[in-house]
Amino acid sequence: MPQFTVRPVSLSAQKKLEQEGVHPLLARLYAARGVKAAAELDYRMDQLIPPDTLSNADSAAIMLADVMEANGKIMIVADYDCDGATACALGMRVMQAMIRARHDCGARVDYLVPDRFVLGYGLSPMIVDLAAKQEPDLIVTVDNGIASLEGVERARELGIATLITDHHLPGEILPNADCIVNPNQPDCAFPSKHLAGVGVMFYALVALRAELRARGWFNAGEEPNLASLLGLVALGTVADVASLDHNNRILVSHGINRMRDGKLCPGLAALLAAAGRNASELSIFDLGFVLGPRLNAAGRLSDMSIGIECLLADDPGRALSLAQKLDALNRERREIEADMQEQAFALLEAIDANASLPGIALFDSQWHQGVVGILASRLRDRIHRPVFAFARGENGEIKGSGRSISGLHLRDALDLMSKRAPGLLIRFGGHATAAGVTVREEDFSCFRDHFVAIAAELLAPEDLSNRIVTDGSLETAWCTLDCARQISGQIWGQGFPPPLFLDEFVVEQERLLKDKHLKLRLARGGRKFDAIWFNHAAPLPNPAHLAYRLDVNRYQGIESLQLVIEQAAD
Repeated sequence: MPQFTVRPVSLSAQKKLEQEGVHPLLARLYAARGVKAAAELDYRMDQLIPPDTLSNADSAAIMLADVMEANGKIMIVADYDCDGATACALGMRVMQAMIRARHDCGARVDYLVPDRFVLGYGLSPMIVDLAAKQEPDLIVTVDNGIASLEGVERARELGIATLITDHHLPGEILPNADCIVNPNQPDCAFPSKHLAGVGVMFYALVALRAELRARGWFNAGEEPNLASLLGLVALGTVADVASLDHNNRILVSHGINRMRDGKLCPGLAALLAAAGRNASELSIFDLGFVLGPRLNAAGRLSDMSIGIECLLADDPGRALSLAQKLDALNRERREIEADMQEQAFALLEAIDANASLPGIALFDSQWHQGVVGILASRLRDRIHRPVFAFARGENGEIKGSGRSISGLHLRDALDLMSKRAPGLLIRFGGHATAAGVTVREEDFSCFRDHFVAIAAELLAPEDLSNRIVTDGSLETAWCTLDCARQISGQIWGQGFPPPLFLDEFVVEQERLLKDKHLKLRLARGGRKFDAIWFNHAAPLPNPAHLAYRLDVNRYQGIESLQLVIEQAAD
């Protein structure tokens, strides 16, 4: 049973926000999330952290501009997830526009994305050899490369310059690249360490535009408008679960607002159409759980170039055809995932995970390599433990994807394991909450035991309790459609969670929709509310203590207030 806690609210910050004109309910919610002044809610583009504070962005701009001036070839090497795809599409679109702006320019830009099942992750020597066949002058990585020591060395052997743009945490040794742009590299003073890969690429391109402008590259009116592509930045940032600090909230706010206004590339419009979503009603949820999974499905099951080509398509018909392929792949992914979950839950029951183990590692030879990341996430959410799920790879290797809970930095845990058991990990990398690792199949039990031991060492007992943080009780006066609209119009996400309230209700009616969703009529404080608990069929106690969100329900053009139940306290 989850434990509920209430976010503390700084009353002085709340009062200050109200005095600065913030809606009283939003002032309370923002103060609980550490916002101290309305200036932190200013999402104008001129509030972005300047590009010249991102280490080596200026050097990257010079490298790119030099290749363009020399009529050379730039090869983007992308990652095969949504962040990598959007970063690649952003780079392709912007640099192609810059090349077209100089009518006598013969420079070219193209991309490669590794087949995750053959070439693996990042700038490997194999992907460099593949890129070399097209004779690039410069390889630019997006959303990868910070751990690609061997790949960078292979590029040097072949005489190809390398520019790494990445956001993943670096290891002890950096690749010997010609230039690295990564806010998380040592000595980088960029204040926001939470840029997604697409955010890093956006900053590099802003710096490139400034460099080309200084060289007199553009005629009047021919500079590319990077703001027109902020929908890609917003999608990649949210789908990669990047923490939404102030800088990221600016990027996401402008991106999603442009998409709502219909200012989006044909590929994004086609993805929305394939998902049956209306751009004008687009939400942060749609970015993370509707568009993101459809792009990710290509990298998980097939070839991410399908997703990148969709984002690059200028013809709406071609974009829609590719979006429909992505939609079909996503449906296939869901079916595969459902089977894997059933098998994994059976394994969990066998090892009695909740009662004993602080960390879980599972392997099944039949699991799909492209879906183990989602499986690990589902298992983590179910048992509130850090989880690695492994699938069989090539040449006797197995590839694992991990998801963690607060209290265990997953990449640091893998780094510790690599020091305690030299040679055990063939490759690893990632973030605090998500990471990937490759080991030999015969070493799985050794990995599992080390992971359990490290989790036991690093996690405190309170970390293992499933605590749900709420915003406490919501006054019935604020439980209105207007407040639901106010909340839905804000930017919420990782590190800046959407409001979740906790109150006791009388359950007046309950019925099942489609045999799996609990539709409710609730009463509290003399008022009645429509509510729904998705994917929950069990009846509620009466009265019921419920954690819920305010939601704007739209049906046949009519908006109404709906409470979306997330958890029951008893």
